[in-house]
Amino acid sequence: MLRSCAMLIPAFLALAATGVAQEARPPVSQCQAIAERLPQVKFASFAPVAYEAPEVSISFIGHSTFLIESPGGVRIATDYSGFLLPGGPPDVATMNKAHESHFTLTPDPGIGMVLHGWGDTPGEPIDHDLVVGDVYIRNVTTDIRAWGAFEEDGNSIFIFEVADLCIGHLGHLHHELADSHIAEIGRLDVVMVPVDGGLTLGAESMRNVIERLHSSLVLPMHRTGPRVRDFAAMFAGDYDVVYSDSRTITLSLASLPRPPQIMLLQGVW
Repeated sequence: MLRSCAMLIPAFLALAATGVAQEARPPVSQCQAIAERLPQVKFASFAPVAYEAPEVSISFIGHSTFLIESPGGVRIATDYSGFLLPGGPPDVATMNKAHESHFTLTPDPGIGMVLHGWGDTPGEPIDHDLVVGDVYIRNVTTDIRAWGAFEEDGNSIFIFEVADLCIGHLGHLHHELADSHIAEIGRLDVVMVPVDGGLTLGAESMRNVIERLHSSLVLPMHRTGPRVRDFAAMFAGDYDVVYSDSRTITLSLASLPRPPQIMLLQGVW
């Protein structure tokens, strides 16, 4: 416990310098609370007609890196490997270690907080549970292949709860999710999925994962071109497949697509 506190102190000071505050106690996860009642739950809105739901923007930067920007101005880079980002260093950078294209050991010192998806101590999974500005960030660990075997808890699925949305990044997922993973993750309105079929999870298995997460918007990543287009085509008839002419999508809880979409942002397809 003392070690964890000591690690958080410099990160807190760095965030204070950027004007992004971190609360002491994370809230209860709304993603998990709603997911416990799926699929029986019926969604309803009691907001006034004039209410404008807060919006989140998600931009594809490259490979598995997206830039998430919250209504409060918090900027998060996923599976960050050192890409130059529009607007400068992010407030938070998440990383996974399956390949060097998902992390960097020399992150920009201007980044407010770096969150590794793997434990610093062998055999001990990393546990993130924190609030940065208006974003609640947590992780669920999964295993990765390593030297012909599996390394337990070597990858993290990062979940960002912001503006009433549940946004998840699967990292470098190497196996289908167990019931325990699904329970920990909860519902994901938006999910970023690695498309590979070789180094990551196969296409059919990835489809199973997506369907279990009840996501409204699926953003493929990791590979580009024909392979990702073939992946999207698997969902035709069950999902709307959208080829975007922009690298960025802006959305809110009110604007989530119905029926669900597989969206290929510019730079992916």
